[in-house]
Amino acid sequence: MTKKIVEFLSQKGMLGFISILMVLGSCKTVEEDVKPEPLAKHVILIGSDGFGAYAFDKAKVPNLKKMMKGGAYSLKARSVLPSSSAVNWASMIMGSGPELHGYTEWGSKTPELPSRIIGKGNIYPTVFSLIDEQLPESKKGVSYSWGGIGYLFEKNMVDLDYNGKTDSLTVIKAMDFLVAEKPSLTFIHFDQPDGAGHNIGHGTPEYYEAVEEIDALVGHVLNTLEKNKLMDDTVILFSSDHGGVGKGHGGKTLAEVEIPWIVYGKNVLPKGELKSSVVTYDTAATIAKILGLETPDFWRGVPINEIFENEK
Repeated sequence: MTKKIVEFLSQKGMLGFISILMVLGSCKTVEEDVKPEPLAKHVILIGSDGFGAYAFDKAKVPNLKKMMKGGAYSLKARSVLPSSSAVNWASMIMGSGPELHGYTEWGSKTPELPSRIIGKGNIYPTVFSLIDEQLPESKKGVSYSWGGIGYLFEKNMVDLDYNGKTDSLTVIKAMDFLVAEKPSLTFIHFDQPDGAGHNIGHGTPEYYEAVEEIDALVGHVLNTLEKNKLMDDTVILFSSDHGGVGKGHGGKTLAEVEIPWIVYGKNVLPKGELKSSVVTYDTAATIAKILGLETPDFWRGVPINEIFENEK
């Protein structure tokens, strides 16, 4: 190939050199203009507050295990530090850690550290802002049990903003929205088992009972999707913000930092346990890949491509 180019240049001179540069430049432009293809039409992000990865050792969670068997998962995914709520829920949907989005405390309502980037929603851009810009006709919503979630997404960019009094009401509202509107992204936040962890203790029988109640709500989501023939074009991603020790969290132990990360649905291969290292801010980037969205350069998360790729 190089020899042919040299021969061409010797015959055509500078004009030939310019022609080659123009051809190469046009090829690059075509390549850069190719947009990623969506892997599914709908994504449901389910977040369960205080659900440590260690809970799988003792709790009976048949619905989550169904997703793990039919999809891909890691029980060694990690939260960002500190291992507490607002910090990690923000990181999960903002594609970056607290160093950039600025939410650094358990109950942050505004960034304690000025956000590196401010988007059109007047906060560090979340995955909802990507959908709003790149899929402007699609619906998106958030149904959450802990009111603190309401400070972490662009309220002017969603079609559902519902703060339920209980996890059951939260999931019912989310499913009604999903069936009626067929949104691109629905974020469902459950407040348990965090409440049981703080009030009674992580790793207690009451904590595991709360975990099992969350699994039942996940089962309701699966049943609703199957009943309404939506599962064939949907991906569910289940995760958490942190685990816990005793009656608290926020520290640097694996019981506090390791969280479940489970992906199940269309185009997700039954990979079982993943080899990839997963950090909670990779969740937003993975959702973006599923929906065929381009991610901004200032995000630090990366899509976990292993869940879509066959072994070579």
